[in-house]
Amino acid sequence: MEKHVVAVLPPFLVLDKLLQSWLLEDIGRGDRTTQSLLSHSATPGQAKWVAKAPGIIAGLPVAARVFQLLNEKVNFVSITNEGAKCEPGQVVAEINGSLDALLMGERVALNLAMRLSGIATLTNIYVEKIADLPTQLVDTRKTTPGLRILEKYATAIGGAINHRMGLDDAVMIKDNHIVAAGGIGQAITRVRSQIPYPLTIEVETESLAQVEEALQHKANIIMLDNMPLEMMREAVQLIRKQDSDVKIEASGNVTLATIHGVAETGIDYISSSAPITQSRWLDLSMRMS
Repeated sequence: MEKHVVAVLPPFLVLDKLLQSWLLEDIGRGDRTTQSLLSHSATPGQAKWVAKAPGIIAGLPVAARVFQLLNEKVNFVSITNEGAKCEPGQVVAEINGSLDALLMGERVALNLAMRLSGIATLTNIYVEKIADLPTQLVDTRKTTPGLRILEKYATAIGGAINHRMGLDDAVMIKDNHIVAAGGIGQAITRVRSQIPYPLTIEVETESLAQVEEALQHKANIIMLDNMPLEMMREAVQLIRKQDSDVKIEASGNVTLATIHGVAETGIDYISSSAPITQSRWLDLSMRMS
């Protein structure tokens, strides 16, 4: 079943401060090795990025920007397209420019690309598990502090849909909010009276009774959290019967072994932190020539 997900890289107006801070963290007061070896900064250099493992490539535009922040004349050419599969030994990029910029930017650029490619790779494995069903995979806010905007870009490269970027994107009433408010109904009523249009309201439910209450108070999205499959099927039928416009999300301990069964219940979305929290970096190396 064909599903379309568009991964949009945030503008460099947003990213540059992050990239500059990561370069400063690595370079510190100067690259002692590079600056000691090179007589002047205009020494030209060439390098290739080579994949050492199979996976999905993500983060090449970000890597290119890292080098260009060090020297705007660096030419970073992506040989493998963003979001494409790679195999061990495959050249994914070629870089030409100031040798000191290539050496000083190597670690930060590679780290970002390997991290993002690892996320895209595992995300794609999850997405492929439910490719025959209309259910779509959604990421979560379980991200590395400082890297959320890029990690969520990587899940989109892998084929997932981004959930809210932060607490200001949408309302999600979770179990602790429900306890604090005294119930789902009270929580929805109080929140709806204060949020701006057109923010949506999502409610986390753990039982059919909570699903009923969320429906009664017109939640836009109902999350079925850690429900057994049979209860999930009942919940889906209940929601579809009462309000066909309500979107249904399932969450909680979703694995590669269970995701297809969860999707078969008829839900719209499955949210999982696993593609980010359980992914391994995709091994890439830079080879000078």
